[in-house]
Amino acid sequence: MNFIELKTHIRTTVGNGPARALRREGRVPAVLYGPGKETVLLSVSNNDLEQILKKSKTGQLILNLVIQNGATQNRSAMIKELQIHPVTRNFLHVDFYEVAMDREIKVKVPVSIKGKSKGVEEGGVLQIVRRELEVACLPGRVPRSIEIDISELEVGDSIHVQDIHLEGDVESLDDPHFTVVTILSPKMEVEEAEDVEEIEEGEEDLAEKDSAAPEAGEDE
Repeated sequence: MNFIELKTHIRTTVGNGPARALRREGRVPAVLYGPGKETVLLSVSNNDLEQILKKSKTGQLILNLVIQNGATQNRSAMIKELQIHPVTRNFLHVDFYEVAMDREIKVKVPVSIKGKSKGVEEGGVLQIVRRELEVACLPGRVPRSIEIDISELEVGDSIHVQDIHLEGDVESLDDPHFTVVTILSPKMEVEEAEDVEEIEEGEEDLAEKDSAAPEAGEDE
């Protein structure tokens, strides 16, 4: 797979004040760490980080961090944690985890559906139970997606983790019996919808009873 280049700069200050100053300049405070590695304080362009996250379709990115500090050095890393403001949705801080190219990593890879099932053509409903699967492989072997062909599935059929063939030296880490996709019958969909309606109606009845009940201190 192609690594995505991301330019970063060394930062020498820590604390809330310098972090806020960086964000006002359109940069995000960051750190780079890894097993047996010294932690490196970094900053990255907010726009560069945003564009990379928008373009990528993989669950976890493999980045080529270009660290600029007079001399330039390259480090392979993944985004370990990304802190986002709950209201503004601005990036607050990002943790990069350095990876060795000759050591396996654990990553989550998105599921990609291929084909149209016989069951859907007969009125069934496709339900994707798991949109990501966890695998172990070398950083350079991370698949962009795990493709699942549903063409032969009929109503009531399912595909489990153990039914999925992974190419190359990629090992699945999920329980082999987990359901990934299934084709539901229209009847099951209707029954589920009716159950939801009954629950909502019950909640409305309870709310009406609560509103009609006298408050403490009122005459009944």
